[in-house]
Amino acid sequence: MLHAFMNLLSRCWNPFGNSNDRSPSSSNSSTSSSSGGAILCKDGLLWFRDTGKYGSGDFSMAVVQANQVLEDQSQIESGPYGTFVGVYDGHGGPDAARYVCDHLFQNFQAITAESQGVVTAQTIETAFRRTEEGFTALVSELWDTRPQVATSGTCCLVGVIFQQTLFVASLGDSRLVLGRKVGNTGGVAAIQLSTEHNANLEAIRQELKELHPDDPQIVVLKHGVWRVKGIIQVSRSIGDVYMKHAQFNREPINAKFRLPEPMNMPIMSANPTILSHNLQPNDSFLIFASDGLWEHISNETAVDIVQSNPHSGSAKRLVKAALHEAARKREMRYSDLHKIDKKVRRHFHDDITVIVLFLNHDLISRGAVLDPPLSIRSALDH
Repeated sequence: MLHAFMNLLSRCWNPFGNSNDRSPSSSNSSTSSSSGGAILCKDGLLWFRDTGKYGSGDFSMAVVQANQVLEDQSQIESGPYGTFVGVYDGHGGPDAARYVCDHLFQNFQAITAESQGVVTAQTIETAFRRTEEGFTALVSELWDTRPQVATSGTCCLVGVIFQQTLFVASLGDSRLVLGRKVGNTGGVAAIQLSTEHNANLEAIRQELKELHPDDPQIVVLKHGVWRVKGIIQVSRSIGDVYMKHAQFNREPINAKFRLPEPMNMPIMSANPTILSHNLQPNDSFLIFASDGLWEHISNETAVDIVQSNPHSGSAKRLVKAALHEAARKREMRYSDLHKIDKKVRRHFHDDITVIVLFLNHDLISRGAVLDPPLSIRSALDH
């Protein structure tokens, strides 16, 4: 019993640091960078926090790595301004996702302060714009030494709970699903609150064609997958500046990213789709996740898993459900998939990030403030 307990402790770390703590962790480490006294435990390539407190209830979070370098980043920030949740699914390397994890919330805080602490859709949109401008400036600074940063981008899914309103902002194809109680039946409905920007969706292809009426190659079907300019699936992101500014779509970036014709206007956008939702007493929980989860399980399955089990460990449970399904699709056992190392693992599933927020409506209605504030982030350097 003592041995098992000490083994558990060896796989968890509790750094009582501040929100600027950036202690790196290697792929073989039992620890991960976080702050605000948050414990992240490790099981192979899976990092998780089974349960914790934020301003409006309990949370659970987990991330599993598949790429050689983890490209997903995430954070929960909860304090006097409300609660801010971000899931950033990077592509083309980790640079954009890491930059957004470091700067988007900071920009949001600064803009909220300028607005006397009031959060609006405009507040969030401005924070996204400042973050995009900052990353573009960074690409320009690094162009002579690290031009490949120009081809790094990230999907962004942000939820902000301010008073009794949930704001949802999205770029790309991460997804937020609400679990809502159905009367007194004991059932919970799955309601998708985010908008996805992926060329595999007919609405997005139509949107792109309307924005680029003179470009018959704005979306191209390659190997059964629709891609913007035949290159990338998502149509909105922070980063991917090679698809937004002509001065970065040239050598020395990789030839596969260079367009054959002049870029007369941005191909991709960093303007988020933002909606507001008035939280209701029957709204039970929120599932924020990168598309690596939704590739393998449906909204309804995810909500049922959360609803049918204890709050603690919800995010880890969802990640493992996706991994079991990924293994099943390849006619292998989960235990065999678990043994496959990063990079090779990417052939079976993507990096997956999940954050579950449980909604305590008594705390929400009272405007309760978490003191001291919570600031927790997934590790930056897996």
